[in-house]
Amino acid sequence: MQSDVYFYVMKVGVAGASGYAGAELLRLLAGHPEFVVQAVSGQRHDGELVALHTPSLTAAYKGIRYQATTPETFSECDIVFLALPHGASQGIAPALLNQGKTMIDLGADFRLPFKTYEHWYNETHGAPDLCESAVYGLVERHREQLVDASLVAVPGCYPTATTLALAPFLDGGVIAAEGIIVDAVSGVSGAGRAAKDHLHFSEVDESFSAYGLLDHRHTAEMEMTLNATVLFTPHLAPMVRGMLVTAYGRPVSPMTTDDALAILNDAYVDEPFVHVVHEPPATKSATGSNSAFITARVDPRTGYLVVISAIDNLGKGASGQAIQCANVVAGFDETAGLSSIGVYP
Repeated sequence: MQSDVYFYVMKVGVAGASGYAGAELLRLLAGHPEFVVQAVSGQRHDGELVALHTPSLTAAYKGIRYQATTPETFSECDIVFLALPHGASQGIAPALLNQGKTMIDLGADFRLPFKTYEHWYNETHGAPDLCESAVYGLVERHREQLVDASLVAVPGCYPTATTLALAPFLDGGVIAAEGIIVDAVSGVSGAGRAAKDHLHFSEVDESFSAYGLLDHRHTAEMEMTLNATVLFTPHLAPMVRGMLVTAYGRPVSPMTTDDALAILNDAYVDEPFVHVVHEPPATKSATGSNSAFITARVDPRTGYLVVISAIDNLGKGASGQAIQCANVVAGFDETAGLSSIGVYP
């Protein structure tokens, strides 16, 4: 007789599970074949039912309540996903590491060298030594380093889409590392779930705006990952999810569109979540998936290379990528619990 008993391999926790990224983590983890959610926290919702706060999760988390974000909450977990506001992971990370937990941090706390973090985030880092030991979690570029890592810094959404778009060209030295221009658009969910005046429906609907001019914090992350100088301008679009990056670089020698597409295809031919396409990608194609869609053009008139990248800011830009990292760390199939197929329409 075949047993119906299923033994989960690893127990995981989600800190900050009441936010958009945390809720997306819970949604994806509910379908993961190797992870079972053991504990969830939501500091402002301690004791509240997950299903009451986020009804879409009712089927998987009926009766589960948020707990306080403390090390004790996650004492029985093997892996803890930290979906906390920037600056918050520093306070809990050392204690979780001392407990032998593996941490997958979706925040900005450990992505940069601590001095760079302090400059761009204008605050003193509370655990600077951990910045040196954290592994940057862009799987397509750091897969080997992620194996058995104890602290993973999941990349930001803008740096993810930008790095995937430009890195193959900069790695090969086919475009100049100076004067890179990145224009990007994000859905409103990228700003988080907390109420903010400028994110009210009446402010965002039928509007399109730039923000973070010249000093957006993700600029430092892009420059670190690309080893290039970047002028970055982000924009807020009246959509819930999605991210579109349009990046410009100057080829160092003559290049055609076919050359550019060939470079991208060579770089990502074996990547399950990066799709090189001919037509300009739309954010809708990536919605609900962990996929990135990338294309490129070379303008014969100006000589510029144009690279366009589309992702779901909550998928490959946050929660999906975090699970992809955890899969690699734990030695599971990299695609476990994740879809490369978007939701349409």
